Amino acid sequence: MVLQTEYEFTLPKGYVDNDGTLHKNGTMRLAAAADEILPMKDPRVQSNPAYLTVILLSRVITKLGELGSINPGVIEKLFVADLTYLQEFYKTVNGNGDVMMKVKCPGCGEEFEKEISSPGG
Repeated sequence: MVLQTEYEFTLPKGYVDNDGTLHKNGTMRLAAAADEILPMKDPRVQSNPAYLTVILLSRVITKLGELGSINPGVIEKLFVADLTYLQEFYKTVNGNGDVMMKVKCPGCGEEFEKEISSPGG
């Protein structure tokens, strides 16, 4: 069995870039220990612990629409509903491993969502 390390998501509202383009679909990878440890040295996190979420999400989100890169400035501009969604998605993916994924029936081709659990989760 291969460990799934990236998970696709769709933001409830979407990120609007400077050109007015809406970006809703993205990919988040599993967090490594460094993703949670290294931001603690960032002065923005030291002066405001709530900023940890911004740095952490900017490290683990590998794709958001057609954006070239994800940085803290992108995360700062997300709508609150999208930030809340990503925080919960992060906890789900990195916590017990249970996540809802779109799957396709190999027999009929119908797409549906199914809870996917990691081994032992």
